[in-house]
Amino acid sequence: MREISPRSPVAIVLIIVVVAYAGLLFIAPLVAILQGAFADGLEPVLAVFTDPRVQHAFQVTLILSLIATAINAVFGLIAAWVLVRGKFRGKKLFDALVDIPFVFSPVIAGYALIVLFGRDGWLAPPIFSIVFALPGILLAKVFVSVPFVIREVQPVLDALTPEQEEAAYTIGATRFTTFRRVILPEIWTALLYGIVLTFARAIGEFGAVSVVSGNIEGYTETATSFVFRALNDRNDVGGYSVSVVLCLISLVILVLMSFLRGRIVRRGN
Repeated sequence: MREISPRSPVAIVLIIVVVAYAGLLFIAPLVAILQGAFADGLEPVLAVFTDPRVQHAFQVTLILSLIATAINAVFGLIAAWVLVRGKFRGKKLFDALVDIPFVFSPVIAGYALIVLFGRDGWLAPPIFSIVFALPGILLAKVFVSVPFVIREVQPVLDALTPEQEEAAYTIGATRFTTFRRVILPEIWTALLYGIVLTFARAIGEFGAVSVVSGNIEGYTETATSFVFRALNDRNDVGGYSVSVVLCLISLVILVLMSFLRGRIVRRGN
C-alpha cells in the first residue's frame, strides 16, 4: 500500500489527532517518570540502585524472564510446527487454547496457579514450594508469554512451499538437517521477533507474578513489584528510578522489534 501525502484539511486534522493521542499516551508518561526520578538530582537515583533489594529484584526479573523466554522459544517453535504440519483430533481446540493468555486476566492466572500448586492445591509438589517462591514466578511468566513465538512463526511456516524440503530429502538429508539448513533460515527472523516479544511480555508482567509470588522483599519481589510497593510506601524516587530502567529496556526492545519487523516485511515483499 503506497503512502499518500495529506491534501485535505480533514486528513491533516486526523494526523494531528493521532500524533497528539500518541504523545498523550506514550511520551507524556515517559517525561513524567523521568521528571519524578531526577527531581532531586542524580545522587538519590544512584542510591536506589545500590540497595540490595533493588538489585535482587532486577536479578529475579531478568533471570526468570530469560528462562521463560528460552522455554517458550523451544515450546513455541514445536507448537507452531505441530499446528502447521500436524493433523490430529482437537487441533482447532489446541490452536484456540494458545490465545488464552491474551484474554485471561493475569490476576486470575496467578490465582489459578495458587489453586493448582499451592500448599493444598491439586498439583502441590510434596518436596518444594512453587507458590510464593521463584518457580511460581517462572510459571506465571511462562504462561503470560506463551502465544508470541507460536503466533509469529506459524504464518511464516505455513507460507513455506514444500519443494525445497523435498529436494533436500532427495539428496539424502535427514529431517533434522532439512529443518536446520532449509526451514530455519526462512523462519529465523519471525522466530527472533517472537522471542523479543516473549521477553518483553515476561519482563513487564506484574499481575500474575504479584499474586503468585507474594512480593516477599529480597526473595520473590520483581522489579515491577518493587515499583508498586515503592509507590505505596511513598518512596517516589525508588519507584520512578526503577521505572526509568524498565522503560529503557522497553525502548531497546522496541528498536529491536522495529528492526526485525522491517526485515520480515522486506522478506515478504
